Amino acid sequence: MSTTTQPTLSFRLATREDLPAIIQMLVDDALGNEWDRRDDPLLPCYYEAFDAITTDKNNELVVAQSGSEVVGVLQITYIPGLLFQGGWRALIEGVRVSSKVRGQGVGTKFLKWAIARAEARGCHLAQLTTNKQRTDAKRFYERLGFHATHEGMKFPLKRARKPTS
Repeated sequence: MSTTTQPTLSFRLATREDLPAIIQMLVDDALGNEWDRRDDPLLPCYYEAFDAITTDKNNELVVAQSGSEVVGVLQITYIPGLLFQGGWRALIEGVRVSSKVRGQGVGTKFLKWAIARAEARGCHLAQLTTNKQRTDAKRFYERLGFHATHEGMKFPLKRARKPTS
């Protein structure tokens, strides 16, 4: 009787070489495909955003890797604040898991890893938002212990490629 072994799942900081796989997960998303594009070569704006994220000590772009394949991505932004006696919080966003591995526990392991990472950085809170259309994602986050304690609001701004001073 033969047994098949699952490739090892690991989490690491993303590299520029991971960008095509990351953008593919964004485009494969039902909502993300409205605003992201998987051109070949990738648009320069993705590399500019990657560089901005990876050079900021309070941002981490992280991938989940199964064997040699990138199967998930998320970004953690560490935010200092005065509330909670100068406490830091972690904002987890841009969470995507490849459709190839959904339902196999990758998302659960990935989010638990991100929460532990935030705790290790001294954060008192991990927070995230999910689109109201993502009812399955909301249930998933609730199963992990997230609570919808606040109402998130957004104000769309004109898209600017680079911040102005």
